[in-house]
Amino acid sequence: MEIEERLRKAIQEIAQRRNNVTLGEIGWVMEKLGASYKTRRREARHGVLFGIESHRFMVNQHNPGNKQVKRYSVDEFINVMEELGLYEEEKSKNE
Repeated sequence: MEIEERLRKAIQEIAQRRNNVTLGEIGWVMEKLGASYKTRRREARHGVLFGIESHRFMVNQHNPGNKQVKRYSVDEFINVMEELGLYEEEKSKNE
């Protein structure tokens, strides 16, 4: 399935650069996942609350003028993707 491969690749890229991710990137992934999963999006004062199936996570922005989101928000997003089986942490080559 081509769209699933694109989603996995996008999630992998987000995970590799957790300090430089925009709300739009996470929003795009969540929008595409809406075709296969029950997703929710609720705007909040300092970010967006996302839900997918029974999981929820908040994506907070640094400030309104900056498009980047906080690293801990990206970490929460990645944790949810791991729980859903859409992301797998790469093992180091020494293991």
